[in-house]
Amino acid sequence: MDELADRFFLYLRIERGLSDNTVQAYSRDLVEFFHFLKGRAASIRSISDVSQYDIRDYVSILAGRLSPRSVARNISSVRMFFRFLVAEGIIKANPAKLIDTPKPTQTLPGILSTEEVERLLAQPDISTVKGQRDAAMLEVLYATGLRVSELVLLRMSGLNLESGFLITMGKGGKERAIPMGQKAVEALKTYISGARQIQIKKGPNPVFVFLGYRGRPLTRQGFWKIIKRYALMAGISKTVTPHTLRHSFASHLLEGGCDLRSVQVMLGHEDISTTQIYTHVTRKHLIELHNKCHPRP
Repeated sequence: MDELADRFFLYLRIERGLSDNTVQAYSRDLVEFFHFLKGRAASIRSISDVSQYDIRDYVSILAGRLSPRSVARNISSVRMFFRFLVAEGIIKANPAKLIDTPKPTQTLPGILSTEEVERLLAQPDISTVKGQRDAAMLEVLYATGLRVSELVLLRMSGLNLESGFLITMGKGGKERAIPMGQKAVEALKTYISGARQIQIKKGPNPVFVFLGYRGRPLTRQGFWKIIKRYALMAGISKTVTPHTLRHSFASHLLEGGCDLRSVQVMLGHEDISTTQIYTHVTRKHLIELHNKCHPRP
C-alpha cells in the first residue's frame, strides 16, 4: 500500500500540480486510513479488499473524535486516493464513491474593522529595513487578499507597479491577476528601491519580492510572528493572523458594494460557495448598522 500511496502523491504533485502543503495534508489523512486498515489485516490483505463498509466504519471512528470539517477533509482524501486507483486500473470500483460527507458547520471568519486595519498597518517603523519590508507586506496583503504562502513567494516578475496589479500562483498552480491600491503600490516602491537593495547585498540576487535573513524569502511561520507582534503593538485584542487580513479584505470589499463573483476571482476560490461565507459577515454588519442607526431599531 505504501508504494501505491507514493504513486498517488507523485500524481498529485506532477499531474494535478498541487502544492507541497496540500500533498502533505493528503499524506497525513492516508497514513491515518492505512493505520485503520492494518487493524483489519485478517480480512484486508490488499487495497482491492477494501469495501465501502470498511470505509463507513472508518468514518464512524473519525466522527467520534474529529470535527465534521476534519472528517469531510479525510473522506475527500480517501475518495481521491481510490479514484486514482480506479483510473490507474489497479482496482475496478471506488468503494468510497457512495460515502456521505458530513457538511461542515460554517463559522464566520474573524475580521478586523477598517479602523483596526489602519492601526495595524501603521505599526511598522519605515525608517528601518525590516519596517519598510513589513509595511509593504501588510499593505499588499490587505490590498489583495493573498494567502500567506502566495505573499511570501510573490516574485518580482509578478509585479506591475505602473498598472497597479500583481500576478500570483495560487492553489493547483493556477495563475491570477489582482489589482492593488495606490498605498500598496507606494509601499512596494519604497521597499524595493530602499530596504530591499540593502537586503540583496547580503545574498544572491533573488527572484522573490520579500526577503528575510541573508536575502532569502521569508517563511510563512516567520510572517505569522511578524503580524502577531504588530497586532499586539496596535492594541488589537482579537486573534490576528495573515488569514485575518485576507478575510477582512473580502468582507470590506463586499461591504463597499463589490460583487461576489469579483471577490471570488480575487481570492482564487474555485467554488463561489466558498466565497459566500463572507456574505454572512456582510449581513451581520448591515444588521448592526441598522440597529445602531435606525430611529426604531
